[in-house]
Amino acid sequence: MALILNEEQQSLKDIAKEFLQKNAPVTHFREIRDTENELGYDEKLWKDMVDLGWSGILVPEEYGGFDFGMVGMGSIFEEMGKMLTPSPLFATGVLGASLITLGGSNSQKQNYLPQIVDGSITTALAVEESNRHSLSQINTQAIKEGANYKISGDKTFVIDGHSASLLIVAARTGGKEGDLSGITLFLIDPQSTGVTITKTSMVDSRNSANISFDGVIVSSENILGEENSGSGILEQVVDRAQVAISAEMLGNASQAFDLTLAYLKERKQFGSLIGTFQALQHRAAEMYSELELTKSSVIAACVAVDENSNDLTRMASLAKFKAGETNHLVTNEAVQMHGGVGVTDEYDVGLYLKRARVTEHIFGNAEYHLDRYASLSEY
Repeated sequence: MALILNEEQQSLKDIAKEFLQKNAPVTHFREIRDTENELGYDEKLWKDMVDLGWSGILVPEEYGGFDFGMVGMGSIFEEMGKMLTPSPLFATGVLGASLITLGGSNSQKQNYLPQIVDGSITTALAVEESNRHSLSQINTQAIKEGANYKISGDKTFVIDGHSASLLIVAARTGGKEGDLSGITLFLIDPQSTGVTITKTSMVDSRNSANISFDGVIVSSENILGEENSGSGILEQVVDRAQVAISAEMLGNASQAFDLTLAYLKERKQFGSLIGTFQALQHRAAEMYSELELTKSSVIAACVAVDENSNDLTRMASLAKFKAGETNHLVTNEAVQMHGGVGVTDEYDVGLYLKRARVTEHIFGNAEYHLDRYASLSEY
């Protein structure tokens, strides 16, 4: 397994880096946050990303995509993590594109995938129902009534749920809470009667929403995949999502580390640069070592997605665990090494700590993935 980028992948990473530094630096994130942009991202920037082909990276070529793979997508997310770039790429280009590609019927693929590629629609996955990640703890009910289903229940932490033009909702058509069987995925128009969407304010300004469904009527034609078989699709797609968000977390930690190194080289205390203090050098060396291990874990997981490896689930948990652990360590250390100013809004480093605290909980925190990795490795 190669743990380095090939020429095409490196070129995509370089293009993403140059584009984001020019068009979406951290000042762009601050502007979106401070103006309380209702959409949560800049529409023009998103159109530019779509024009660059980013929304179609995981979409097969027959549906207008580029099928470039998760290594390429991961490279983009790493650069976005460095700039804290707000966009619907994760919810649409990873979650939506993967769900419809892996679970959609031919007509659903032909209808929705080209629209994802050209930016006509954005999507959101509504699966979580508590403050802890679980694909089986689903109580949202879908009761069959003739050719339709009546859906009722509540979803939390729906990433980009307030701005999506298509919701993909996990509901229970059989079994009981805690069962992976009996889960069905539905494609739902957020404007449907009975859908209530409440935008939530996350500490890191990431876009998310709470969504309630009160007797929402959905046609059986809007089932994604087969009835009672949604968990299989969900597990595959969430593995992909964990890998993509791990790449973003790697970028987040890398930038926090670079900001800290720069500060160590300019801040003086008692007449000396604090970067000359051996204790701080040791702590910086530990951060560097952990970042290098995280890079290897993330690239290995991206390759596992592209190769459709039988070991993907284990590699996804390894990447998410390591990225979460490293991001937590590096952002903590970054703020501490900056001293009191590290927690002020004037300095960017505090923004990375806030982002780290939210991303580490998306689709399972480090503790969850450590346990999952151990179970999959038969420890």
